[in-house]
Amino acid sequence: MTNDYLALSFAAKSPERLGRFLAEILGGGALVADSRGEVELLPASPGGLVVRFRPWRERKRERNSLHFDVTSDSLTDQRRIVSLALTLGARPYDVGQRPEEGHVVLADLEGNEFCVIEPGNQFLAGCGPLGALACDGSREVGVFWSSVTGWPLVWDQNEETAIRSPLGGPKISWGGDRAKTGVAPPRLRFELTPPSGSEWPAEVARLIALGATRVDDERVAGGRRVVMADPDGQIFHVLTV
Repeated sequence: MTNDYLALSFAAKSPERLGRFLAEILGGGALVADSRGEVELLPASPGGLVVRFRPWRERKRERNSLHFDVTSDSLTDQRRIVSLALTLGARPYDVGQRPEEGHVVLADLEGNEFCVIEPGNQFLAGCGPLGALACDGSREVGVFWSSVTGWPLVWDQNEETAIRSPLGGPKISWGGDRAKTGVAPPRLRFELTPPSGSEWPAEVARLIALGATRVDDERVAGGRRVVMADPDGQIFHVLTV
């Protein structure tokens, strides 16, 4: 599958504002808005990941099950990124990190957690400014998404997994612990867009065969999107429009 198949969708009170914030932090990327109020941040380089921001009125209630790891080239660069983020409206965020740990944890304009990673991190070497999407999730989920996308497992140790597109871009990693589900609607979720010319019912059937569960259908402008859950019960969408 190409990188156009998989996207990350954010719930945001102000999609354009949050999109501009992330574009500034990552140092580039084009923002594209549509008539529904959704905004897409297109990657600045081949192999990057599309990030969508959709309107959402509910406030953030708990820690997200997914966060960005932003890379840095040097300690000076790390301090620059942190300073820029704070200037743009981010704030420090305490997740119990120890003072000797090299990464800096922040929350964006709407409280979404992300990390600015110290230079020299070998796991994220060559992944670009957006080094990884770090997710809660079991090994089963990492294997599931590898099968869904066709992207190889580039890490599979001690129940922790990671995949990465052959085209490059960020890694998507899972820490080994099952994500919490059912407490509140997920603010961040994966969205799949079947390749042009393919039939979405066949894609849904393929995902079910790989271990997903069909949860519901939602009507949207011009068609529908299928609500599904991964083997841990985390929600994702298949777009049919």
